[in-house]
Amino acid sequence: MATTHFETVPEVAADAAARGPDLVVMKFGGSSVADTEKIKDVARRLVRARDEGLRVVGVLSAMGDTTDELIRLAHQISARPHPREYDMLISVGERISNSLCAMAVHDLGHEAISLTGSQAGIVTDTVHGKAKIAEVRATRINDALDAGKIVLVAGFQGVSADSHDVTTLGRGGSNLTAVALAAALGAGACEMYTDVEGVFTADPRIVPDARKQPAVTYEEMLELAAAGAKVLALRSVEYARNHGVRIHVRSTFADAEGTLVVPEADVLEQAIVSGIASDTGDAKVTVLAVPDRPGIAGRMFRPLADAGIHIDMIVQNVSAEGHTDISFTLPKADLPSAEPILHDLAREIGAGGAVVDPDIGKVTVVGAGMRSHPGVASKMFETLAEEKINIQMISTSEIKISCVISRDHVDAAVKALHKAFELDKTKAK
Repeated sequence: MATTHFETVPEVAADAAARGPDLVVMKFGGSSVADTEKIKDVARRLVRARDEGLRVVGVLSAMGDTTDELIRLAHQISARPHPREYDMLISVGERISNSLCAMAVHDLGHEAISLTGSQAGIVTDTVHGKAKIAEVRATRINDALDAGKIVLVAGFQGVSADSHDVTTLGRGGSNLTAVALAAALGAGACEMYTDVEGVFTADPRIVPDARKQPAVTYEEMLELAAAGAKVLALRSVEYARNHGVRIHVRSTFADAEGTLVVPEADVLEQAIVSGIASDTGDAKVTVLAVPDRPGIAGRMFRPLADAGIHIDMIVQNVSAEGHTDISFTLPKADLPSAEPILHDLAREIGAGGAVVDPDIGKVTVVGAGMRSHPGVASKMFETLAEEKINIQMISTSEIKISCVISRDHVDAAVKALHKAFELDKTKAK
């Protein structure tokens, strides 16, 4: 069986690249396939691409709120669903939408085949709920494409190489499936169809005059996704950057050009600030009176890492009398798992306890042009001060500045920063 390894099989990758320029991977999110009429519309779009001479691979998410409904059923049955059976259950939604779309393609006079993640050769590790793709065995997809068929692959899922059980890829898993297939097949494009027209300078629901960006860099998109932008999942952008997959974010409901996510070298003129992102899905934890000695921070964060809990911003106060407070943010969804760990940790290391604040938000300014233009931080802080918004934590990278503020002030902060950096204008400052 032919195997495409992401890192280690250049001869297979070269073969994929040779067959790829006429191949497109088209991914459709849940809102794009929310009902049977929308699925028929997706089928027509796939057929149109095939009629244009392209070899077509479609990746469909579950219909609308199907996955949420399956999760609800699981928790009605069990307070802690068994991970293997949970993955078996929630992988069903994508199979439904892809098989229905294949039926619609057949009715339009074209050949199509729907494949589960396993049948498509998406091989993963054994971690249920957050599996990582180990390799893509694309033989069956290539055979179907060579036979002139439109191939539909159930997103969000794969199969464990060790246990042979169904696994799911976690949040944004269908995006990740699409990018992984584009990388393995050497596709000329990976088109992400959603209910927005592209990547905007801010969430249009918060800032009505936000502009659609013609292009952003992988690095900018990574920072925006990590900061709360919902257009693309972080892991899918990482795969795209690592394997040179050009992403085109487009609207399912319009034919207009969207936003390209590409290498930095392909963006001719980089804005100082390209976007403002916000997120209210985190909580802030402060571990009080932590003994200030070597090794304590490692002892604090190791159990959280072992539990699969992602830590974002970390701030340690100045030590006083041999003790310090350490604050950090983590997803609110992980609080039920994190809180007992934190209380045990505080007792073990002799700290003064742990305090959780769920009523925070994060606002982030992102732009590749920050590297060569000073003053972005000062303008951001001055703008928030003018709005009387207190900053609780700050985190920076070369191309982003994030501030933790009160959740109630997030929308006002986004609007003020969007205006301050003139992102409503064609050439943002």
